[in-house]
Amino acid sequence: MRKKSNSKKRKSSFERKIVLFSIVTLLVTFSCLFIYQNRDYILYYLSFKSKNGSEISPANKKANQEHIDVILEEYKNKIFGIDVSEYQGTINWNLVTNIHNKKTIQFVVVRATAGKNKVDSNYKENWNNIKSKYIRGAYHYYRPNENSIEQANNFIKNVTLSKGDFPPILDIEKLPKTQSIDSLKVGLRRWLEKVESHYKVKPIIYSGESYYTDFLEEEFSDYPFWIANYNFWKKNMDSEWFLWQFTENATINGIIGPVDVNVFNGTKSELKQKCIRF
Repeated sequence: MRKKSNSKKRKSSFERKIVLFSIVTLLVTFSCLFIYQNRDYILYYLSFKSKNGSEISPANKKANQEHIDVILEEYKNKIFGIDVSEYQGTINWNLVTNIHNKKTIQFVVVRATAGKNKVDSNYKENWNNIKSKYIRGAYHYYRPNENSIEQANNFIKNVTLSKGDFPPILDIEKLPKTQSIDSLKVGLRRWLEKVESHYKVKPIIYSGESYYTDFLEEEFSDYPFWIANYNFWKKNMDSEWFLWQFTENATINGIIGPVDVNVFNGTKSELKQKCIRF
């Protein structure tokens, strides 16, 4: 009787191992299949790129273009635009008309200033060229280790906003090296209040999604946010976002190198209601 019992135990143990092995094999097979089918997206998502015109591989470029097309279709009833700076060099604005021949570009945001004393070298040229063709906006690149009021004055001195333009935009992406996060937030608030006092309209804040959720969402919830998130698996913008920058690598006729593309969380008439109205 004891031998028979041991035999049953061995058989039961063997069957459990077979079942476990089958489950692991299926999981590995499905994982490998998923990775293979999405290899271009995964490689692109894990790669590091900068906004300086650097080339990306053909496979990554293909994956990026497919991602852009998905968002263009998903938000075909929304309006799209681009943002540029001196990194794009001289732009032939006569050729800048659409995104992948599918969506008309209806707004353009340009970098105006950075820090306490820098003016983007192409700001005036870009600003003047887009005046009558697009809804336009200007942004300031915030340097966390420089005085916030001096930075606000730099923007105010160089940017004249008119009826129909975007509200002023603050771009914050970096963490400070010489001050605490709390001090950074005080500086950001000072910039925002100074600029709002001058233009009589509440500014927009631009940042990456992780920076937004970690440092800005709670304290600056009274401001509209323009969020950058290039994740291939994100197909929908959050309802509270003003704008979503969903790629930094679009190809646009008339512009050399990669371009940021954005979608507004609403219609064209709704965007005009958010723009400067004085």
